Amino acid sequence: MKRHLAPLAALLSSALLSSLSAEVTLPSIVGDDMVLQRDQELTIWGWADPGESISLSFRGHERHATTDEKGRWSLQLPPLEAGGPDDMLISGENEITLTDILVGDVWLASGQSNMTHMFNRWTEEYAAEIAQSENSEIRQFHVPTRTALTGPQDRYPGLEWKRANPENLLSFTVVGYAFAKTLYDEYQVPQGIIMSAVGGTLIEAWTSEEGFQEFPEQLAIIERNKDAEYVERVNAEAQADREANPGPQTEDAGLTGEVKWYDPAYEPLNWKTINVPGYWEHQGIRDLDGVVWYRKEIEIPDAMLGTDVTLKLGRIRNADDVYVNGQRVGGWGYEYPQRRYTIPADLLQPGKNLFVVRVANQWGNGGFIPDKPYQLEANGEIVDLKGAWSYKVGEVYRPNPYQYKQGINAQSQPSSLYNAMIAPFTSYGIRGILWYQGESNAGNPDAYAKYLPNLIDDWRRHFGSKQIDFYIAQLPKFMDVDYLPADSNWAKMREVQLQTARNTPGVGIGINIDLGEWNDIHPGKKWEVGERLALQAMTISYDQDLVASGPIFTSQKIEGDQIVLSFENVDGGLVSTNGEPLAHFAIAGPDKNFVWGEAKIVGDTVVVSSDEIPNPKYVRYAWADNPDFANLGNEKGMPAAPFRTDH
Repeated sequence: MKRHLAPLAALLSSALLSSLSAEVTLPSIVGDDMVLQRDQELTIWGWADPGESISLSFRGHERHATTDEKGRWSLQLPPLEAGGPDDMLISGENEITLTDILVGDVWLASGQSNMTHMFNRWTEEYAAEIAQSENSEIRQFHVPTRTALTGPQDRYPGLEWKRANPENLLSFTVVGYAFAKTLYDEYQVPQGIIMSAVGGTLIEAWTSEEGFQEFPEQLAIIERNKDAEYVERVNAEAQADREANPGPQTEDAGLTGEVKWYDPAYEPLNWKTINVPGYWEHQGIRDLDGVVWYRKEIEIPDAMLGTDVTLKLGRIRNADDVYVNGQRVGGWGYEYPQRRYTIPADLLQPGKNLFVVRVANQWGNGGFIPDKPYQLEANGEIVDLKGAWSYKVGEVYRPNPYQYKQGINAQSQPSSLYNAMIAPFTSYGIRGILWYQGESNAGNPDAYAKYLPNLIDDWRRHFGSKQIDFYIAQLPKFMDVDYLPADSNWAKMREVQLQTARNTPGVGIGINIDLGEWNDIHPGKKWEVGERLALQAMTISYDQDLVASGPIFTSQKIEGDQIVLSFENVDGGLVSTNGEPLAHFAIAGPDKNFVWGEAKIVGDTVVVSSDEIPNPKYVRYAWADNPDFANLGNEKGMPAAPFRTDH
């Protein structure tokens, strides 16, 4: 971005200029390398002195405006064809030249942590994609976490557009980039991603105050939070309460002795055996919240000496500190990151090496999460770290019955994220929205059934068009597998997401039930999530005739002692995706006492029955937190959406 003082201004001293005028300024999203939305009227806006004349020149279009009494100005550009790069000149008392602007399709990628996951957390899984990512026609504008309780903000300075390349891609959303690249490869149209998402957040925080007009309880909270002194006082009182009542004090014996337990000079006495991976509560330690130390001497092959070695410790609940031969090589303070640490080339020695892991956990099961990689890697060699380790409890956290005063966590408050991370950009033209969220709202699917369609209406209103397409990433399977029919809030959330998509024009849904992991709320198959959302965009935004998802239930017909289910999106026929008999179909009579049914594909239908249910009325499919053995799909290999007929 090049800025030039106008001739008259150049003659004035900087002090006089400051007293007489303010430079034309722009929102951060209007900058070098931006991607503008094609085929729709666009708004370019900014600020200057009240009454200042502003001119804009772009692709032969000249536009002029005068700032209002608050110093804001806006100009409209006519619909533009895809292409570029082009430069834009904006002038008032000063001139700004924006360079390398593309015109294509722009997508807002929002939600919670599964949308925030960037390539820097998946460098190994997506090494090829990162290496091949050089493409100046795919760009991202990243909006870091920020909250505002007092109302919508009009600016978020200091941000910039970045082109896709191996360096920049590390800070790109995986889901958003996979979506954009799939579309770019298909249509060769420039793609822009506005990534504005925050892990662990509620849908309420992303909804504007205007969007809560039918939710008086949320409006009351928003109004209360506008009082900054009140919020500050509540948080100060909560902090003071914690400081005045610290609770029972304990110490970690592994850190308080003369020789620390991670020190090679420490002599372990009376350590017991435990298996890694696994939770200590499942291995003879009852309900322990505290610190457990693990240690093991590992024989290192010569091929791993004199080179950096990758240490993979899966995932750990919750916090860890990892030591090799007495030196700390890494650690995280919470559960979710993959534990991948680099052991420096000069740290390992021939023969046995001491590995010590300090694990702290304050609630639930503690330890090493199963079904993750636990190994050393270097020069094509792998050393397996699973198996028997030694352990000793270093600290036991004592229960604290004291009820602390609660502060106000801005990130969880209604409208707080909308105000800071969406509102500053609602004048910017976009083609559609990607939404990967719901995990934090899974405790109340009934409320989500109101909030989700409300959010779609709210954002379309603020972005100024009911034509903005909206694509939902349906929640994948997660948590332990139930081997008997059971109710499930996660299944209800998937139902809400599907019904919202089917009942709202311009809304699509990516069916992701098969992409989850039982032990990880952040499953690794994020590329597939983006691809499936792109298929939805191809049919809705690009009007391409294709089957964009797996089978979706449409109707049932009761025929004697069996129920016949019909579907759309069968794409050449229904199939078992794993070659086994159809599974995870539950059937019930009027009492809704579900049992597993026998399900068979008959043409484009599925027929379900059970000897236990002579008068069937309802069927459920893949209705569980983790319907791991659900296997209905279409010939394209895409999974059927979970459903129930008893709602």
